[in-house]
Amino acid sequence: MNLLIFGASGGTGRHLVEQAFAQGHGVTAFVRDPARLPISHPDLRIIRGDVSDAGGVAESVAGQGAVLVALGAPIPVRHYPALTEGLMHIVEAMERAGVRRLIYLSFIGVRESRRAGGFFIEYIASRLLRHSIADHEENEARIRRSGLDWTIVRPPKLTDGSRTGAYRHGEAIRARSPFPTISRADVADFMLAQLTDRTYVRKAAAVMH
Repeated sequence: MNLLIFGASGGTGRHLVEQAFAQGHGVTAFVRDPARLPISHPDLRIIRGDVSDAGGVAESVAGQGAVLVALGAPIPVRHYPALTEGLMHIVEAMERAGVRRLIYLSFIGVRESRRAGGFFIEYIASRLLRHSIADHEENEARIRRSGLDWTIVRPPKLTDGSRTGAYRHGEAIRARSPFPTISRADVADFMLAQLTDRTYVRKAAAVMH
């Protein structure tokens, strides 16, 4: 499948690219700075652009089989307007191009999932990261209003650990510790699994160890 990955040069995005190739997918990586994506592969196409550019986003979406969004705020304690504006452009471009499958990386501190995230996320991170959470909530609302076949993925704190495949996922799972974590590699593993698993189509799933 041809995959378009926004945020491909980020921590989770790089794992998405590498694992996608291992699974036989072709990848278009939409990045602001190609130098931050030190991956070489014959099936890799790199588009240098900014998600605030609606035209550039639309060009990248055309002809894709699915879109994965792993965009993050450079400073999580502040609002990042480019995140919400960019997501709007992505959704609109997908709707116009007829590309239906969207997998969006959010956060377990968002909406009803907050209470399932453990003490730290419910009572501390929800305040410290309130601006970033608000951005994700706006994006989730926009996604839900769309006609796309979307899946929202809500992890807790991300780590640089290896891919284990030993993680839990579901709409109603709860943290087993006050400070839950999951590796970026495992999040990428779960996101790519949604390309063929229809369990969470038009649903939001938490994923954690």
